[in-house]
Amino acid sequence: MKNTIIFQTPDELVQATAARVVEIAAQSIAARGVFSLALAGGSTPRALYKLLASDAWRTRIDWQNTHVCFGDERAVVPDSDDSNYRMARESLLNHIDVPPQNIHHMIGEAADLDAAARDYEAQLRALPMPLDLVPLDLVLLGMGDDGHTASLFPGTPALRETQRWCVATDVAPLEPHVRRLTLTYPVLNAARHIFVIVTGKGKMQRAQAVLQGPRDIEKMPVQGIEPIDGELVRMLDADAAALL
Repeated sequence: MKNTIIFQTPDELVQATAARVVEIAAQSIAARGVFSLALAGGSTPRALYKLLASDAWRTRIDWQNTHVCFGDERAVVPDSDDSNYRMARESLLNHIDVPPQNIHHMIGEAADLDAAARDYEAQLRALPMPLDLVPLDLVLLGMGDDGHTASLFPGTPALRETQRWCVATDVAPLEPHVRRLTLTYPVLNAARHIFVIVTGKGKMQRAQAVLQGPRDIEKMPVQGIEPIDGELVRMLDADAAALL
């Protein structure tokens, strides 16, 4: 339960998260001249992005000095309803003053997803980094009902990757035709800050197992999110935390 914050409502969670994103952005730009942010998919991140894009919030972050990345993407075209990039574009990116060259989205529609994964890793390695080689200042993550995070799914080889930063992966061993691109533990756990955001009654049993049960990354990949030197904060609403 260490570093776990419980909010009464999803709106309170979103407001607090937005404030913390703004704070980390300002600190990163003051210290290094740049802020690198990895976005997550899902309904709660969408609410967060809409808030950050609102009139009251959009100028609180220096988007000109921000690089926007993605934690994962489905093997779909960028205009698909299932595209994380499309969701982020419509809820956030179209409404802020971020340079197009600072938006680094995964090419989910690529014919060769392994090549697309290697290309994305090359993009991350080309980000402005100081000598400590930390590519991401802040990573936003969620948690699926099965305990996955980003597109790190139970029982998949991506969980055992120790070198590559981005890989093509199957959603599950039993669903080989459902493909995605995902960041891996080596780059996620190197981030300076990681927020794992969990909301809704549908997540309460898995949240209890993740936070209070035995550690088993193969079954609950979100347990593998363990920053090397950075900050990990788990943010839950009251529904998701009901069994804790």
